[in-house]
Formats: sequence, C-alpha cells, structure tokens
Amino acid sequence: MINSQALIESCPTIKNILLLDSEGKRIAVKYYSEDWPTNSAKEAFEKTVFTKTQKTNARTEAEIAMFENSIVVYKFVQDLHFFVTGGDNENELILATVLQGFFDAVGILLRGNVDKKEALENLDLILLCLDEIVDGGIVLETDSNVIASKVASHSIDSGAPLSEQTIGQALATAREHFARSLLK
Repeated sequence: MINSQALIESCPTIKNILLLDSEGKRIAVKYYSEDWPTNSAKEAFEKTVFTKTQKTNARTEAEIAMFENSIVVYKFVQDLHFFVTGGDNENELILATVLQGFFDAVGILLRGNVDKKEALENLDLILLCLDEIVDGGIVLETDSNVIASKVASHSIDSGAPLSEQTIGQALATAREHFARSLLK
C-alpha cells in the first residue's frame, strides 16, 4: 500500500506565485507555504525579490535566483513581473515549467495584451488561472492551453441571461456583442 503522506511529500511543491507590476506592487499573489506567516512578511519577501531581480534582463527567457532558502524563477513582460518560488531542494526545471505555463496562460487569457492595465481588468481570470495551476502548493497543471481553456469555461457563460451573470461577465458579454456588431 502506498503511503499517501510520502507521496505528497515527494511531489514538487510551490511556495508562492507572484505577479507584480513594474514598481514591485502586487497584481495577484498566492502563497502556499507558511514560510511567510504574516502579510507584512509576504510584502517584505515580494519587495526583496523584486529589488534583487529588477536589474536583470528576464524578458526573453526565465531567470533563476536563490533567496532566503528558496529558488525563485522569474520572467518579465511589459510592466508585469512573474515569479514562481519553490524550496531550495526543488527542481528548477519544474519551477520554470510552472512559470512558463502561468505566463503563457495569462498571455492567452489576455489575448496577447499582457500589461498591467489588462491584467487588472481581468484579475478574476488571473486568479482562476493560479487556482488551476497549483492547489495547496501541489502542481496540478502546466499546459497553458489546458489552463486557459479551464479558466475560460469557468469564467464566462455568455449563454446565461445577463441577470444571472456577474458584472465582469456581463461586461465581457456586452463587449463581445459590441465587437461582433462592429465586424458585421
């Protein structure tokens, strides 16, 4: 019989996923580790990571760095900074795969307009994206197309009456109808 605790401990785990703006401010963050028990500890970590990676050129490929007994893999695009953190014993390739899956899924969901304004307008999609990638620190999915399609299927049911949609969904539906009317 397989010991489920041993199986969970052998799985690659993520400590956090961060999406910060070009000033190091939070856009979307998820912590899966108790390494940072308070919000101020989390903010201090984010500030440290941002400050130490700011001068690197992680725009074409992901970069890897060590901070406070953690491996941080990061990548920048426009005015957004993507970070994935794992323990110092985690495999960097797995962390980089998680980062790339998150990065590409956000690109798909934002239709290629990957910048702070678009990210804030679609924050619900980005948070759903994080939930599809990692649960409780355990990596669930890294394929950006699968992640984006799951998020898209959760977020918008344009067939639902407007009265049953959230404000964000209603605006997206209205935007879609407006765009279609312009294309006719």
